[in-house]
Amino acid sequence: MAGNYSIGEIMIDQEQIFKRAAEIGKAITEDFEGQEVLMIGILKGAVLWMADLVKQIGLNVYLDFMAVSSYGASTKSTGAVKIVKDLDIPIEGKNVIIVEDIVDSGITLNYLKNYLLAMKPKSLRICTLLDKPSGRRIDIDVDYIGFTVEDKFIVGYGLDYNQSYRNFPYITCLVDG
Repeated sequence: MAGNYSIGEIMIDQEQIFKRAAEIGKAITEDFEGQEVLMIGILKGAVLWMADLVKQIGLNVYLDFMAVSSYGASTKSTGAVKIVKDLDIPIEGKNVIIVEDIVDSGITLNYLKNYLLAMKPKSLRICTLLDKPSGRRIDIDVDYIGFTVEDKFIVGYGLDYNQSYRNFPYITCLVDG
């Protein structure tokens, strides 16, 4: 066990995640009918969610990834955003969807949104597996939300604590103990 935490109860199981990926994939397909989309997965947390999501989109989908950090080895965002891996594909004139694991403080996503908007995409939308509105420090609109969660430190299904617990096939949280 990493730190002085233990694993809480299952909050969202894999079947619920698959069902929600299908619903959001259908919405993206309808929203961008007859067009292509570039999905930008935010490493490492969004990989599992993005893989499930893109299989449900009935359009030509391009994939790219960015690595952005604001947590380090902590359970709280430091507020300082650092791009660790940038895009490989130019996004100017493209329909871009940022795929996140969780929207918490909004600081990282707001930085990322402004960074990408400066590259002049045709459109820019945000899709997240989890939304934690109680953690917001910056107001940010999210276009596609998988699930809204309470103010807990969430792990599983790509989300980690100090690189642990990403491989859980469900969403849970860390609890003191």
